[in-house]
Amino acid sequence: MATLFEWSGKTSRGTIESGELSANSKEEAISQLRKKNIVPTIVKEKQKKPLSLPSFGGGVDDKDIVIFTRQFATMIDAGLPLVQALEILSTQVENKTLAKTLVAIKSDVESGSTYADALRKHPKVFTDLYANMVAAGESGGILDTILNRLAAYMEKAMKLKKKVKGAMTYPIVVTTIAAGVIAVIMIFVVPTFSKMFQSMGGKLPAPTQIVIDASHFIAGMGGLLTAIGLVAAIVAFGQIRKHEKGRAITDRIFLRLPIFGMILRKVAVAKFTRTLSTLISSGVPILDGLEITAKTAGNKVIEYAVMDVRQAVSEGKTLAEPLMKSKVFPPMVTHMIAVGESTGALDTMLSKIADFYDDEVDNAVANLTSMMEPMLMVFLGGSVGFIVVAMYLPIFKLITLIK
Repeated sequence: MATLFEWSGKTSRGTIESGELSANSKEEAISQLRKKNIVPTIVKEKQKKPLSLPSFGGGVDDKDIVIFTRQFATMIDAGLPLVQALEILSTQVENKTLAKTLVAIKSDVESGSTYADALRKHPKVFTDLYANMVAAGESGGILDTILNRLAAYMEKAMKLKKKVKGAMTYPIVVTTIAAGVIAVIMIFVVPTFSKMFQSMGGKLPAPTQIVIDASHFIAGMGGLLTAIGLVAAIVAFGQIRKHEKGRAITDRIFLRLPIFGMILRKVAVAKFTRTLSTLISSGVPILDGLEITAKTAGNKVIEYAVMDVRQAVSEGKTLAEPLMKSKVFPPMVTHMIAVGESTGALDTMLSKIADFYDDEVDNAVANLTSMMEPMLMVFLGGSVGFIVVAMYLPIFKLITLIK
């Protein structure tokens, strides 16, 4: 009867791969791998996992991974064995999901797996970027240095994400509050004035009539249909984003948006250069580095461009040449990368570009916030002011007639 084996090995290209295969014995499994030009490093029978109830929630945040990585690097640097460090941290981390993951990783390492291979079994917790950098650190004997570099990279990535979220959150919150205030006035306040004006008779001023008509629309079926349409549009957008083609189209639209598109493009450049710099300086091969960078780009337009660049590099071209042809990255970036390649300091140059664009994102977000704050206040104040004046115009007219 055939048995399922878990394996890990090195391909003819020098990359490390892992997977499962069915064979009658361990020797047969090794023979199958060698026929595929894979040099096996680990081949073991897959253990049957006990049935367990599904757990809800308990995801692992980037912050949890950063703290764990820093602590783990310190322990490795202090000379603690890998298994012992994992055992200590599995009992110390506050996140239960991460604690369970570390216990499983410790068990795999004790069974003979490399730390990187053990990490690859948990892609929801540890990314390809993380596992590949750890693999490079293990092979080069500088795991503690790589872990510290990983933690620094993740901290900068978190900071960048926080800036972008901050830039998007402020206008959304203020606009939502403004819409809520105006809706309350139009639904509950304006109808009271409308009834009073109807009892008075006569023709209403144009601004007052506009506000009353808008109030009837919002308070009636028109408002309900608008709300349903808005919810349907949000749901449809979410469904479109779930498909690769839809995501590519929406990502292209996002990059072309006025103001926000510029910020998103700068964020994409900063993330691309930071990720690739970290991978190259950690000893990850350039082709593997480009593939990981593409997968972690967060934008399909950037991902496709980087994969095209990877294809061109695999054919013997320089990195700068296909980057320039993609027209996704600014000319300054491609020229600086060309200089980095010619001087043999590509990782350093990429890091400098990332630092520059981090500052650019800082400035762009600050400018956006300072520009949008008065605009939103003027919109809110102007809308409410117009409604109030429109409601009082007939009263002013009545007072004038009485005089």
